[in-house]
Amino acid sequence: MTTLDAPLVKVVGPKAAKKLAALDLHTAGDLLRHYPRRYAQRGELTDLVGLVEGEYVTVMAEVEKVQGRKITRRPGYLLEVVVTDGRGRLTLTFFGTGARVPERELPPGTRGLFAGKVSFYRSGNGIKRQLVHPEYKAVDSREGADAAREFAEELIPVYPATKGLTSWQIGDCVRMALDTVDVGPDSLPETVRRRHRLLGLAEAYQGIHRPADMAEAGRARKRLKWDEAFVLQTALARRRRDAAALRATPRPPSKDGLLAEFDGRLPFELTAGQRDVGEEIAADLAREHPMHRLLQGDVGAGKTIVGLRAMLQVVDAGGQAALLAPTEVLAQQHHRSIVTMLGPLAEAGRLGAAEHGTRVALLTGSQGAKARRAGLLDAASGTAGIVVGTHALLQEHVQFADLGLVVIDEQHRFGVEQRDALREKATGGRPHVLVMTATPIPRTVAMTVYGDLDTSSLTQLPAGRSPIATHVVPSANRAYWNRAWERIREEVAQGRQAYVVCPRIGEAEGEESDLTAGDPETEGRRPPLAVLDVAPKLSEGPLHDLRIGVLHGRLHPDDKDAVMRRFAAGEVDVLVATTVIEVGVDVPNATVMVILDADRFGVSQLHQLRGRVGRGRYAGLCLLVTDADEDSKARERLDAVASTLDGFELSRLDLEQRREGDVLGETQSGRRSSLRLLTLLRDEEIIKAARAEAGALVEQDPELTEHPALAAELAALIDEERAEYLEKT
Repeated sequence: MTTLDAPLVKVVGPKAAKKLAALDLHTAGDLLRHYPRRYAQRGELTDLVGLVEGEYVTVMAEVEKVQGRKITRRPGYLLEVVVTDGRGRLTLTFFGTGARVPERELPPGTRGLFAGKVSFYRSGNGIKRQLVHPEYKAVDSREGADAAREFAEELIPVYPATKGLTSWQIGDCVRMALDTVDVGPDSLPETVRRRHRLLGLAEAYQGIHRPADMAEAGRARKRLKWDEAFVLQTALARRRRDAAALRATPRPPSKDGLLAEFDGRLPFELTAGQRDVGEEIAADLAREHPMHRLLQGDVGAGKTIVGLRAMLQVVDAGGQAALLAPTEVLAQQHHRSIVTMLGPLAEAGRLGAAEHGTRVALLTGSQGAKARRAGLLDAASGTAGIVVGTHALLQEHVQFADLGLVVIDEQHRFGVEQRDALREKATGGRPHVLVMTATPIPRTVAMTVYGDLDTSSLTQLPAGRSPIATHVVPSANRAYWNRAWERIREEVAQGRQAYVVCPRIGEAEGEESDLTAGDPETEGRRPPLAVLDVAPKLSEGPLHDLRIGVLHGRLHPDDKDAVMRRFAAGEVDVLVATTVIEVGVDVPNATVMVILDADRFGVSQLHQLRGRVGRGRYAGLCLLVTDADEDSKARERLDAVASTLDGFELSRLDLEQRREGDVLGETQSGRRSSLRLLTLLRDEEIIKAARAEAGALVEQDPELTEHPALAAELAALIDEERAEYLEKT
């Protein structure tokens, strides 16, 4: 018998081990955790109509027709085998003299497994699906009614495969591993297994790879999902325990300080949600342990005022707050709006300043030397209680007198390394951290369910904010296309303003959207529309007599600021822009937005972009223009965005499509996740139950001395890179 960490060469031999390495399978444990994607039954055929072009598939089908013919060009012989599931058809294409073999082995009526990469080709008046030189395995029948029924109902595991390695070849290797590998002690404590009626580990591996029926496969999957959830929750429970030992300087609220005076000057009432969330944050800031809280609020819900009140509480307690913004446009706008809201409270040391005053400094990469020196001095001396900036805040020479709070606007624009770099600038323990977003990234949604992130939500729109109506506009319909520009003209005629958003700047550089490279939905399509192309066409065409401005990331910061100032002042009717306007741009008079090639943007971007309209007393309108097919995933995304303004709901859609990434590592796309079976949206109950069990276990045995198998599993999961990542997050 071998162990789970035995190299595969000892289990399946060098030739098979080399092929399995292409799937990143190197040990017996890796192979046993390469679970079946689904199960086929000899009596059930695969739905051939739903096959996706470019996908590597294994299908069960029946040979309907075999046709071979000589061809003049090499290799001289072409064989086409048509297989069917009774509704759809798939062509198996073989070339050369070797095609005589499948011609003999696959007569009409043969049922078999066929594996290969799906490609489409045009034939006659339609599109046909084919596998070129597929691997195949005929499935024989058995004599006798009982034997035939048993044989037909037997489950055949279908594994994720790759070129040169079929599903059934992987299955043969798995069977060898099951027969020779000792899985060792169970890392899931017996008390937990009994309490939740879970299989043992060896039984679960047998049940998922060699199930007698779907019920057994289901029990095995449940146990193995518990494995993933429990180890992960144990890691997070230990992390929470370590975090509780970290120290932060308490920043309790003051009864008569800067915050109280600011609240007294507010020209509007805070919403009940803003007050409740403010109290949660105030309580966190008063503690001796660092706050790490996510403030989620639908677009326009008033997150900025909540963040500012938290910063003022810290300033009252003798500390400083840093607001990290993703773009210079947003940083400048935050700086202006905070200074405006504070009024005399932002003029400390100057004539006419209020009694409880501070300064608000701005630090960006494009500032002139004089302004930059003044900002750096105000931050380092403590004169500026609030420092607003972009990535420039992260540079080594930026120092603070006493950094007590880091506020991060739009977390999806910053990586863990960047957030950690700013946090390290605190001198008296760790600073408190408040992250603000309208649409949490999938990993953050995952962290809230896994219980590793405190979350506050704003769901109530402040008084004066209007709802945003969103509609999908198919660009192929010229009537809808023309109507989109008419709507802009109607709004401008009433004295309002509009945005037109494009995925790129133009001239083949300066991409700013989160376009997915290699996405099969966009391959072969025209390039995305560009600001520098669209703006002149609108000026000469449907918007010819309107004042049109252009804004994108390649403009000099002063020019960007000038364009935004003109737009805010009403001197520009229509702003044609890239995603540089995605967050924070606040022009209450802008009521309509047209997003061109909307399917080229991510869900979060679309939600952020439409939040730029409806910011005043007039209702907002967002038109998502697309040429995506009605039944495509891209169109499904757009319809979902149009159906809701709930940022968390949209994040869950994003999560469903992209997965949550590696909760313990840096990957956010879901492609390198440590989870193989567990999915957040389907397995929330398992995740929550595992969290409770893991928390109790870590409380009793924090070093896991009584659970060596679990400790070993945890050590294997959290390598040095992940350990460092957890420390930073």
